[in-house]
Amino acid sequence: MLLLTLALLGWLSFQTWQLFAEQQQLKSLRAEQDAPLEKATKLRASLDAVAAGTARLANDGNTNARVIVEELRKRGITINPNGSAK
Repeated sequence: MLLLTLALLGWLSFQTWQLFAEQQQLKSLRAEQDAPLEKATKLRASLDAVAAGTARLANDGNTNARVIVEELRKRGITINPNGSAK
């Protein structure tokens, strides 16, 4: 009975250690992704601001901006005219 209890205790200890190690790895991986995600978010905001500015120029009558907006529309890219840099 003692041997069975020790085996169960050892197995549970090993499983706990494995889960803790995996949790630490997941935390580390998530932390490594935070910086690239933040950069991507900033880049997206900048691109949205440029696109919104181009759309405003097109609405104001700039022919070059109209061409750009129309080409983007043909490619399935929609522009939010209220987009701005954050």
